[in-house]
Formats: sequence, C-alpha cells, structure tokens
Amino acid sequence: MERITSRRNQLCVHIKKLGASRSYREECGQFLCDGIKLLEDAAESGAEIITVITSTGIPIPLPVETKVFYAESGVIDSISPLKTAQDTLFVCKMPGYSELFSALPQPPDAENERQGEAPPGSSGGMGTYVLLDGMQDPGNVGAIIRTANALGVSAVILTDDCADPYNPKTVRATMGAIFRQRICRLDMPGLTALIENGTKMIGAVTGSDSDSKRVTDAVLRNSIIAIGSEGSGLSDEILALCDEKVSIPMAAGCESLNAAVAAAIIIWEAQRG
Repeated sequence: MERITSRRNQLCVHIKKLGASRSYREECGQFLCDGIKLLEDAAESGAEIITVITSTGIPIPLPVETKVFYAESGVIDSISPLKTAQDTLFVCKMPGYSELFSALPQPPDAENERQGEAPPGSSGGMGTYVLLDGMQDPGNVGAIIRTANALGVSAVILTDDCADPYNPKTVRATMGAIFRQRICRLDMPGLTALIENGTKMIGAVTGSDSDSKRVTDAVLRNSIIAIGSEGSGLSDEILALCDEKVSIPMAAGCESLNAAVAAAIIIWEAQRG
C-alpha cells in the first residue's frame, strides 16, 4: 500500500477539490465518499470505486483495479470536507448520461398502447417517481434518496436548483442508497416534455391549500410526486404542471413537516396504495 505523507500530494489536492466543488465533480465525473460502512455499501452495490485513502486499513475485499493509499489521520482530516472526518475517504465514478436518462419515465410505445400493453419504463406502467423541486438542504435530499430506495421508488428526479446529490453531505445522508437508487436531473423543458407525453404529476402542498386532496385519498402510483423545499414549497412552474395536489392531514396548529419526513409519508402512501 503506497503511503501519502503530504496534504499537497496530487491525490490529496484532487480529493479536496472533489469535496468542495460541484463543477469539479461534474468535470471529473467522480464524487467523494467517506467511511468504511459506505465503502462496504459501494463495493456490495457494484459501484466503480476508483481510489481509497485510509489511515487504518481496509477490512473488505475491493476490486483489483481500485487504488488504495495509506495516510495519517491528520492528512485525511485536512482534505475531508466534513467536520467529523472518518478514517477512510474514497472516490467513485458517477453514473453516465445514458444510465441517468434510462431512469426517466418514457412515453408509451404507440403499438403497445393499441394492444393495451405498456413496455417496461413507459408511463403505462412506470412505477412511482419522486421529483424534488428547489430542495437545497443536502441532508434532506440525502434522506429522501435513502427513503426512496428503501420503498422501491423508480427514480428520484432533481430540478436544477436542488442540492447536488453527489455533495459529500448528501452522500453521507443517503447511508449507501446513493449507490443503488436511480437519480437524475431534469430542467423545466425536459419535465414539461414528460408531462406533455402523458406522464401524471402530483404536487405535495400544505393542508392550507384548499384545492388539495388528502394524501390518503389520492391515487399516487404510476406518477411523479413533486415535493418542494420547506421554506418555499413547490415553485409556480412546477405547480402549473401538476394534475392534482395532495396534502398530509395534521393536527390543528401544525403548519408543516420537515421535507424529508413529509416525503417519507407520501412515498409510503404511494407504494402502499
């Protein structure tokens, strides 16, 4: 195992930039993760692990092509973007564009529509999708990705102004789901095209919205469920694309829930129905 002694080592500089810069992550097509538990999840999920740097050693088998380096904990602390750095950092490859595109619901095939059949991934039997609109808190985004994975959501779709799913804080909050859950970004023209192709979208709003339906009374399967940020909710542009709105019934005096908690309730209802 090669030893790294300086935080100015080229690999250390690369890792620090991956943790700090979204544009650098996207340019490299790589993202930074931390901790042995997350490393185990990455290996078990078949993620492409490029590099590992550790101060203790690796207790699990890794692909032969993965490069492993040793560094003192002080070096790792200095390049980790997280306040509570763990003793292992590692770099993974981001999914390619084709993999992300395949996560989106596809318009139904015309021939299959005539025959009353829907191909896998079409809006005729597409499953449940979750759209996060303007959610900028990495912890909430990560927690929702974790919940979506646990409850069998087909994909999590992020609007352009959401937190980066490959931000180290988001990655940590997913607790390994980042390696298993399909995630993609979609701008307004792309989302509008999906809706125009017949994909149903349901917007989650607060109970004060008189046009909303109780989430327990709505049919949520085979649709995109749109969830906004805690502070602003769904944007007007997203609401305009929604076929209907749902809200979670709450006790008098309660105005809202944490976004990740609200998402968990709605996703559970969608998958239960």
